[in-house]
Amino acid sequence: MNEIQLKYGCNPNQKPSKIFMEDGSDLPVTVLNGKPGYINFLDALNGWQLVKELKALTGYPAAASFKHVSPAGAGIGLPLTDTLAKIYWVDDLGELSPLACAYARARGADRMSSFGDFIALSDACDEDTARLIKREVSDGVIAPGYTKEALALLMEKKKGSYNIIQIDAAYKPNPIERKQVYGVTFEQGRNELSVDDDLLSNIVTNNKELPSSAKTDMQIALVTLKYTQSNSVCYVKDGQAIGIGAGQQSRIHCTRLAGQKADNWYLRQAPQVLELPFLDKLGRADRDNAIDVYIGDEYEDILRDGEWQKRFKEKPPVFTREEKRAWLNGNKNVTLGSDAFFPFSDNIERAYKSGVKYIAQPGGSVRDDLVIECCDRYDMVMAFTGIRLFHH
Repeated sequence: MNEIQLKYGCNPNQKPSKIFMEDGSDLPVTVLNGKPGYINFLDALNGWQLVKELKALTGYPAAASFKHVSPAGAGIGLPLTDTLAKIYWVDDLGELSPLACAYARARGADRMSSFGDFIALSDACDEDTARLIKREVSDGVIAPGYTKEALALLMEKKKGSYNIIQIDAAYKPNPIERKQVYGVTFEQGRNELSVDDDLLSNIVTNNKELPSSAKTDMQIALVTLKYTQSNSVCYVKDGQAIGIGAGQQSRIHCTRLAGQKADNWYLRQAPQVLELPFLDKLGRADRDNAIDVYIGDEYEDILRDGEWQKRFKEKPPVFTREEKRAWLNGNKNVTLGSDAFFPFSDNIERAYKSGVKYIAQPGGSVRDDLVIECCDRYDMVMAFTGIRLFHH
């Protein structure tokens, strides 16, 4: 089929709506279940490009969790530590397949933002991944295939209406892409940039030691940014995005937003958070919400009398600002990517507070010397890619 009719566009008042191939050829996607909408397909097709590139670059299965046409998380299929399995709520599922680990990482990076996500998988969805997806609040999934067992599990989700899309992994889009805004057609060449080793070879800091794991994290950061609404900044550690700041007009606001998300990811691993005495009846989403408030500045909202009893078996102690800062000081060797140059060194100062050691950015600011100087002060490694990665 070369056309799929949709219920409506971005909003219910935007009708009619459809996706189709202008040249009359067949669409590269097949809807196996459900009725995906306009935004679902935007998330699905952006997410598929992201995970396909990550798999090609790293060799690992990859997954992305998309919300409103930007990734909330992305990761590759490295095994999970016991701590990560616990904070991602998958410690009861036993040993997971690499693809399931990738999605656990993508979903777990920012569970607040991933709530109701659209999932992209680089490989055929297996039973482990389907079991994980089935119990999360999600709008749908796109993958190049599904095992019989996985498809059966997913088709039970949302009372049988869960959106399941299969994409032709061999599909290659036209090198020229177009879209319309206010009746005006825009045309450009597709962004086919490969984030290969050469792109990361221009290290401009005194410290030039870039281990292979950090190089992989740089690739994950830059590929994630390639499909994130700009301006955007991405923090990555150990094979997964841990904080994404998207769509901000100011770069320092991107850096702060992504840095706060990265801090929250690490704070969730602190002993006093892992040991929160939740009521047995409290679901994962409510636990996520409670953790987010507990580690933030508004912790009194859930610790005051009449509130803590709704969530905890006993009242937890306050996680003080000093205790949080001491714990965050233990987060090291984080990688940061930026889709455009840093115009001021304040971005580096903020990144340092979240444990950033490695940075990939285009360079080209009139203040590059001050940014490099700030990196050298903290013994960071920074590569200038020379390439901007705006996405709109």
